[in-house]
Amino acid sequence: MRTVWLNGEFLPETEAKVSIFDRGLLFAQGVYEVSPVLDGHYCNWPYHAARLERSKATARISDDTDWPAVLAELIARNNLTEGRVYLQITGGAPEDRDFLSPVPNVPATRFAFTQDAALVDIPKAKTGLKIILHPEGRWAIRSAKTTQLLYAVLAKEVAREAGVDDAWLVENGVITEQTSANAHIIDARGVLVSHPVDTGVLPGVTRINALAIAREMGLAVEERPFTPDELFAAREAFVSAAGSLVLPVVEVDGKPIGSGTPGPLTGEIRDRYIALLRRG
Repeated sequence: MRTVWLNGEFLPETEAKVSIFDRGLLFAQGVYEVSPVLDGHYCNWPYHAARLERSKATARISDDTDWPAVLAELIARNNLTEGRVYLQITGGAPEDRDFLSPVPNVPATRFAFTQDAALVDIPKAKTGLKIILHPEGRWAIRSAKTTQLLYAVLAKEVAREAGVDDAWLVENGVITEQTSANAHIIDARGVLVSHPVDTGVLPGVTRINALAIAREMGLAVEERPFTPDELFAAREAFVSAAGSLVLPVVEVDGKPIGSGTPGPLTGEIRDRYIALLRRG
């Protein structure tokens, strides 16, 4: 049975309970992080820690947990070699429901768990993702990694009903990101184009590394919005996320991107990123 961590205790997953008055449950006042785990260690913690601090400030949540120690112990207790480790912090569980945070503040609710999953040897890395375009409808502050994920869930359901892997979201004529990943293209010039980090997209940790690797490869990088027309004219497209690393996109709305097969530049970025993670 999997061991999880809740408010300072390591517990069997069946014994971990959260109050029905928890503000994460009632108001989605919760933030989270997901780190890939490779070779038995979590990755990219300084980036995740910095984003977590920004997310907590946005959501007005206080917490001083020693997360590196918690995550390392969770990975060890669950004998996790490859997969993900997830942590979440909410506004806590007051005695009753109220939109305003309780005064004095109640302690934050904090929990974490591991997930066993293949990240390196996965079929989609070889075949690529098929995507649909879908209207953007998420809340305005997407740069904070909060648990306000209902619209992403609904968009993923639409994609599944269409028989494809996921959806890229479109707002005011430009693509923002995938439902739970950053979106990128390599255009006809061979330039990597990625939506800039602002309140409209999540500042992805994998995105930071993917863009740095692209620059090391000698690719020009433009951080700017791009349109669906630019996507359809691109040589390659790919997504980046902690849960799936870097994956190629080969089809959008039934139309091939580039040759309709995973592109070589995307493949090299993915391979270099996996090697970077394995170096620790």
